[in-house]
Formats: sequence, C-alpha cells, structure tokens
Amino acid sequence: MPELPELYVAVDVEADGPIPGPYSMLSLGMAVAGRPDLSFYTELRPISDDFVPEALAVSGLDRDRLLREAPPPEVAMAAAARWVNGLRRIGRPVFLAAPAVWDGMYVHWYFVRFTGRNPFGTTGSGVDLRSYWMGVTGSEWSGSHKSQIKKRFGLEKLPHTHHAGEDAAELAQVFDAVLRREQT
Repeated sequence: MPELPELYVAVDVEADGPIPGPYSMLSLGMAVAGRPDLSFYTELRPISDDFVPEALAVSGLDRDRLLREAPPPEVAMAAAARWVNGLRRIGRPVFLAAPAVWDGMYVHWYFVRFTGRNPFGTTGSGVDLRSYWMGVTGSEWSGSHKSQIKKRFGLEKLPHTHHAGEDAAELAQVFDAVLRREQT
C-alpha cells in the first residue's frame, strides 16, 4: 500500500499578547496547501484578563464578544485536533506557518495545555515559509519575506487581513505556488 502524501497545513493565529499562557490565542485558522476545500477556523474564549492593546488591535477581534460567545479553549482545540486528525484519512498533516516560531508557539502550547497532545507531533515542529524559501532559492533572510514570495508568483493581490482563517488560506496558496515551482 503506497504511503499517503504529506498535507501542508497552513496555520495562522491571532493573539492578544507576545506569549501563550499570560496572554490568549483569540483565533486559529488552518488550510491545506493545494486543497482550498480543506480549511478550519475557530475563535477562542480568552484565558486571562491580560492583553496588550496593540496586539489585540492587529486582529480587530472584540475580547468582550469572545468572552461571551467564543468556545472555551478546551472545546475549540478539541475541534481543531479532530479536524487535523481527520486529514489522516487522505494524507499526513505537516504544520506550516509564517513564521512557524510565532504561530507554532501558540498552537503547540494550546494543543498540549487543552487537549493533552499536539496532533502535529510531540515537538510541535513544522515548516516555516521563509526558511523553506531560503533553502529552495539560496536567498538570504532579507529576501525571504512573504510579500516578496507573493510577488515572485504574481500573488500580490492575495490579501493579508489578520483574520486567522483568511490568512491561513493566503499562506496555503503561497506555499502551494512554491511547491508547484519545485515540481516543474
């Protein structure tokens, strides 16, 4: 039986501070590169009263609304884990982010804290778009910004909205273009 293909799951997080724990992940979006039909989005109830106003302003999310209406992290992260694990029927999910350090820090901490394990693996490791691009092209860090990659593939009009679901879809499209470049 042939091995299932890798599925690059583009992940984006919106948060209200610089680290998980003292601050909250407010939304989580995931989208599979090359498969626009496969996506996931949830908002989360904040876990603390602390937040950095400037960080909160980036997403435009309303903390008061999230406190009233968003699912608790246990529920949201369990749903996210079910979605990732459901992908295993068709492939092997691989975490992808830009930057993987930021989004991965929140995603790994939240999965472990609220579900007991990260469905992407025990280390929470994955692919970072800029690092991947540097490896593929030999470019320096300064030449690996997502906006430069988007320009290279004529994707400049793809919006980056700071909505986790939309930004995950954007990243999935960008990474799919990079992968298709490698296959030609």
